[in-house]
Amino acid sequence: MKQRVGEVLERTVALTAGPEHQLDAPVQESFESIGRSSTIAVARWIAGEAMETAIEAGRDTWEIFGEIAVRRAATLDEVTWRCFWWRNSMAEVLRETATELDVVPEALAEAMNRLQLSLEFSLLRMAECFEAERQRTDEELARREEELSFLATHDPLTGLPNRTLIHDRVEQTLARSRRTKAPCAALFIDLDDFKDVNDTLGHGAGDELLEAVAARLAAVIRDADALGRLGGDEFVVISEDLSVDVGPELVAERLLEALKEPFQLASGRVSVTASIGIAIGEGETAAEDLLRNADIAMYRAKWDGRDRYSVFEIGMAETVKKRIELEMDLREALEREQFFLLYQPTIDLTEMKPIGVEALIRWRHPERGVMQPESFIPLLEESGLIAEIGAWVLRRACWQAAQWRAAGHSLTMAVNVSARQLDSDPIVADVEAALSESGLEAQALTIEVTETALMRDVDETSRRLTAIRALGVRIAIDDFGTGYSSFGHLQRFPVDALKIDQSFISGMKRSKEGETLIRTLIQLGKSLHLQTFAEGIEHEHELALLKDEDCDSGQGFLFARPLDAAATEEFLRSQPQQPSQAAVPLGPGPASA
Repeated sequence: MKQRVGEVLERTVALTAGPEHQLDAPVQESFESIGRSSTIAVARWIAGEAMETAIEAGRDTWEIFGEIAVRRAATLDEVTWRCFWWRNSMAEVLRETATELDVVPEALAEAMNRLQLSLEFSLLRMAECFEAERQRTDEELARREEELSFLATHDPLTGLPNRTLIHDRVEQTLARSRRTKAPCAALFIDLDDFKDVNDTLGHGAGDELLEAVAARLAAVIRDADALGRLGGDEFVVISEDLSVDVGPELVAERLLEALKEPFQLASGRVSVTASIGIAIGEGETAAEDLLRNADIAMYRAKWDGRDRYSVFEIGMAETVKKRIELEMDLREALEREQFFLLYQPTIDLTEMKPIGVEALIRWRHPERGVMQPESFIPLLEESGLIAEIGAWVLRRACWQAAQWRAAGHSLTMAVNVSARQLDSDPIVADVEAALSESGLEAQALTIEVTETALMRDVDETSRRLTAIRALGVRIAIDDFGTGYSSFGHLQRFPVDALKIDQSFISGMKRSKEGETLIRTLIQLGKSLHLQTFAEGIEHEHELALLKDEDCDSGQGFLFARPLDAAATEEFLRSQPQQPSQAAVPLGPGPASA
């Protein structure tokens, strides 16, 4: 029989030649391998070897059956029929062999019996293989369903409940609150300036920070509270069983305190704060309303200075609506050329003649009219639009200064740069591009930075200002005296001038202490070998005192209000003529976007 294995296979294959039994070539090869190993195993058993030896020899058969089952390469019917066809083919060969060898009928009957037992045993093991595979498949499907169910209701990054599950839990919490007559609350948590982390450290660091924030917030909430992630850098806490001793404000304070300690990421230490909005759920409050009110209160906290919480009040929704509409208008303002610059002259207090101008942005809103910077600059910073608008201001101001200098006016141009602009390296390229496009000499440009902006990140700010100073541009500290920079800090920055805040100038008329403070600030500037500049000069006695103290320059309504380009030129023509500058070719103004 060992010599006639090939013949058994040929006859078995012949029985499966119909189109209804066509299988892929690899599967067909597997069945042929089964037929070969089964034939050899049975032949060894018939030849007198122990049954265990035959079983061991046929182990390959069951393994191949298992592979076919795993791959679902053939149906159970097809496998069963092929087993029977193999049995029939081998029986035919056995009979023929018995005839050729003149084997007694009893020996042939025993051989046939062992063949049948082998078939039955194979079918049994095959069924076991298929059953094991079915069970494994069922378990895998159950596991996958459990995973999909978890993913449908949980955030894959932090493992926290997602918006879907949180909404469900809010509804359950509100239902319990109505039954027990006890208030509940939603606390909407939004990380402050999270976009800066992604922009500077990369999204990998951002994800790492979100995971760390989630873990820290989860560690400080009560067992009765539920924490979830709504998406991005937004989290929510659903708090119930509130009391006078444990109100939502206390929960918010605990959450803010948990974020005070910097986070240690793979890329370094990162500090982050959050703005939290609180909404109280009472009576028939709906889940959507509770979450929306908490979201509105969060925006209020962010506008009030960030790193704080705010409780929702009636009227907030309308305020937020108007604020969002204003932000949408801001996003279109540059493209629609609604921004424009005014220029406030700077006066040399020794010779009493104009030596420069400061560029001041205004927004001509189609419905609200001309808007002052304090009405929209904070929103530009929050939305991230300040970088684009700030670059436009630089280009426009430098172009205008170049035109005036080419016309013979020896003027410098001062441009304010926000803290948000100083937070990233493009500010250096923006300054360089504005000078290059306009043809303005670098020494004719002054960049003004507030004390507060300087102190946000001393090392990085110093590095960027040093790079700007290396271009030849002058650096001035604006609103000096209102921030918290120390004498030591000032020496770390490449500063050329101090602009004394107008609040100190106006304070001179109220008390002698005001005059003493002005003297101190001017002397501080001189001790640091910096030029001193007074803002907001409105009265003659203020001018007189500043001149007596040898303040270098100043500006204010006493000399001129902020003027448009045409009015500035008229103001300059009315003043003593300045030495002519080297001509700068005139050209079209810079693009408005």
